[in-house]
Amino acid sequence: MTLASVGELGLAELAAALAAGTLTSVEATSAALDRIEASQGTLNAFRIVRRAEALAEAADADRKLAAGHREPLLGVPLAIKDDTDLTGTPTAFGCGGEFPAKTEDAESVRRLRAAGAVIVGKTNTCELGQLPFTSGDAFGHTTNPWSAGHTPGGSSGGSGAAVAAGLVPAALGSDGAGSVRIPAAWNNLVGIKPQRGRISTWPLPEAFYGLTVNGPLARTVADAALLLDAAAGPHPGDLHTPTALRVSDAVGRDPGRLRIALSLRIPFTATRTTLDREVEARVHATAATLRRLGHEVTVADVHYGVLMGATFLPRSMVGIREALDRLPGAQVDPRTTHNAAVGRILSPLLSAARRAEPLLRLRTGRIFDDFDLVLAPTTATPPPGVHEIDDIGSWATDELITAACPYTWPWNVVGWPAVNIPSGFTATGLPVGSQLMGPANSEPLLVSVAAQLESELEWHKNRPTPWWPQP
Repeated sequence: MTLASVGELGLAELAAALAAGTLTSVEATSAALDRIEASQGTLNAFRIVRRAEALAEAADADRKLAAGHREPLLGVPLAIKDDTDLTGTPTAFGCGGEFPAKTEDAESVRRLRAAGAVIVGKTNTCELGQLPFTSGDAFGHTTNPWSAGHTPGGSSGGSGAAVAAGLVPAALGSDGAGSVRIPAAWNNLVGIKPQRGRISTWPLPEAFYGLTVNGPLARTVADAALLLDAAAGPHPGDLHTPTALRVSDAVGRDPGRLRIALSLRIPFTATRTTLDREVEARVHATAATLRRLGHEVTVADVHYGVLMGATFLPRSMVGIREALDRLPGAQVDPRTTHNAAVGRILSPLLSAARRAEPLLRLRTGRIFDDFDLVLAPTTATPPPGVHEIDDIGSWATDELITAACPYTWPWNVVGWPAVNIPSGFTATGLPVGSQLMGPANSEPLLVSVAAQLESELEWHKNRPTPWWPQP
């Protein structure tokens, strides 16, 4: 195995190579760091790169491997998003300014380290995770490995770009309104939004009043499931602690013949939205593959209702205000300042928004009286141009992001799992995706079906042709 080919390995493949001794962690980590640093001036996927620290951790992993230790990710280089605390680094969450280094790992990072992972750095995210773009005055623009002129999505766009480009085999992101699933769709990746609480958000008992969860991005279902299992588990201070489960066991498991609802209806939005015809065609093609696999797929829409959006807004906007308050001295875009001000205005509505959640689960969950899963578009459009978000006002920004990404946020309100399925490419070669959505704690079923689709569609064999510098 050459070091140049290490970037082609998936998460499980790399872990197996390390355990077999055909590759050392120092070699794998050094190669990842070289790829990251060579691409940083163009892809711009990382906010923080930890060369010295990561290589020291890799050397320690090699000593453990030589001594016979076999943790699931021992010695594997991974990345996390810059909304997640990592000892010795600041958590800027996309904002400008100087912030103190954290003295403790987030619970998700602690668990990744316990599984043996080497954290090579923190990936870029937009300010406070607000946009399906990854750009900001603090770091510039993160670009899409499939097309330099397009966004990789957001807010976990740095993680998506890093995995799609083969800088790392997998990465952790977070999803408060689609921020794992959207960059997964626009980078030809698997992205899992788990059940609320599956991966701890500690040191926050919950993030953005329960909207935001952490989740993996990877090229294959098995790799995404492996990362999810490694990061999953509660902290004693968490508000949400679902019953533990192991999703990797569902990869390759026959889910049986399922009833799947194909729902193309766009949830309520305050601005005009339409489903792009090419995206719609790719979602229908995914539905056709599910039918070939033996599932019954029927057009049937989820009924979200206006109340879903009315409860999302105070939770997200108050969450933005509080996230900004945790970053004193942060230098942010006027649109972030505006949203934080809206959060102050909406804070009296927060308790009512939370009380409405059981009703919303009941109403939304009626689709599962007749169906096992829901298939829907992940986004309404292919990835927009990387600069379309620049220098526009708050209302124009809302129109842009709602037109592109109206489908994902309701599952954050109810807290249920969903997974992005790569669904092919537009005529101009831009990736798009579909999302499989399930009821509470349905990650194993979602992973089982996603793995079935992968065996047919083999999306992981499609890689972008590098236009960014190589080491």
